[in-house]
Amino acid sequence: MPATIPIEKDKDIDQSYLEGELRLLYLMLLIRRFEERASQAYQQQKIGGFCHLYIGQEAVIVGAVAAARQDDYIITAYRDHAHAIARGTTLNASMAELLGKATGISKGLGGSMHYFDKENHMYGGHAIVGGHLPLATGMAFASRYRGEDRCTLCFFGDGAINQGVFHEACNLAALWKLPVIFVCENNLFGMGTHVERATAVKELTNRAKAYDMPSMVVNGMDVREVRDSFRTVLDAMRKKPYPFLIEARTYRYRGHSMSDPATYRTREELDKYKNEDPIIGFKSVLLAEGKLDDARFAEMDREAKRLAAESVRFAEESPEPPLEDLYKYTFVEDSNQ
Repeated sequence: MPATIPIEKDKDIDQSYLEGELRLLYLMLLIRRFEERASQAYQQQKIGGFCHLYIGQEAVIVGAVAAARQDDYIITAYRDHAHAIARGTTLNASMAELLGKATGISKGLGGSMHYFDKENHMYGGHAIVGGHLPLATGMAFASRYRGEDRCTLCFFGDGAINQGVFHEACNLAALWKLPVIFVCENNLFGMGTHVERATAVKELTNRAKAYDMPSMVVNGMDVREVRDSFRTVLDAMRKKPYPFLIEARTYRYRGHSMSDPATYRTREELDKYKNEDPIIGFKSVLLAEGKLDDARFAEMDREAKRLAAESVRFAEESPEPPLEDLYKYTFVEDSNQ
């Protein structure tokens, strides 16, 4: 079953651009406009704690989710807003979580770095760098143990590839031939340190050789390439389970977090990558192929902006979590929690 675009059911949406490749473009726009609104809300001090934006990297998660099934598992690190939205979390629930409201996807208790959407099989949002990689291996083990053909997609940044748990997770996944794709979203910077200054092995996919694991590099600014590459890997993985490492080469246009001015890179470098904007690039492709016109793109963008703006209003009007819930989810009290 294909993944669904996270649209509020009571909205009057033109369904014609929710199909095919227009859907991919629209979903990237939806994520971009949401993240821009999140940036504004943070600057207005409506969001507490940290806030890590995904602007510039949209093609990676949109392409990957387009290739996956809705029952496949998704798990990621703290730059997680886009992963939840791509998976099916509504913008309302996403923004409410950022503002710490009870209507948030994690009931307002997790915030920016701890999105969790069990219904859409999106299992975090994890703030500890690399801490979720062993969890991904465990999720893939569960699929294999139950005899299912579900796969796990585990997203992490280039900064996490040097963590010890990366090697432990890969080793066990390879030893047991588990259906998991380890997706390194290489945006070139681990916080403010360039990957070439932090990693001795410059070709990150070479890490897979230590575990007899296949790997590939994909252009993370090209949603078609991402989608088609993930589809090929997932189709093969369902027939014969094994782990895989994908390095998606991408670029974030904002700082590591909202508190990062990103002075460690030049304006020339940023402009170079902005010329490769995944949304503008895919728009140009669809225009050239006659699948899109400027009027339709403008309509899609207006709709994405409207939903993003409405998510802020929804979050602002939502209630705070009740004080008595502060420790409610520290422990699982029964199977219905």
